[in-house]
Amino acid sequence: MQATFRAIAFSLLVGSAVLAVTACSVVRDQQSVGSYIDDSAITTSVKAKMAEDKTVSATSISVETLKGTVQLSGFATTQVEKDRAESIARNTKGVKAVHNSIIVRP
Repeated sequence: MQATFRAIAFSLLVGSAVLAVTACSVVRDQQSVGSYIDDSAITTSVKAKMAEDKTVSATSISVETLKGTVQLSGFATTQVEKDRAESIARNTKGVKAVHNSIIVRP
């Protein structure tokens, strides 16, 4: 009985957290809940691909997605790294456009 109560309480807590996070962008009329979840998946996918790529420093580059448009920002050590990060983002499923604001700083 107590295990069931804990499972229900945990589910409610997780559900509330997800709702609170998604509600922020939905309330501001930026996007729907479904779109927000899709954008989160795109961001996660781009970051994962960058982490796997040895030519890109995933920790130095930020990835944000809004309505399928990926915004890259941060710092790269070479133009090749900047271009590779953009290529990874462009070739990720669901990406409609990429804005590359990465600054090359040796």
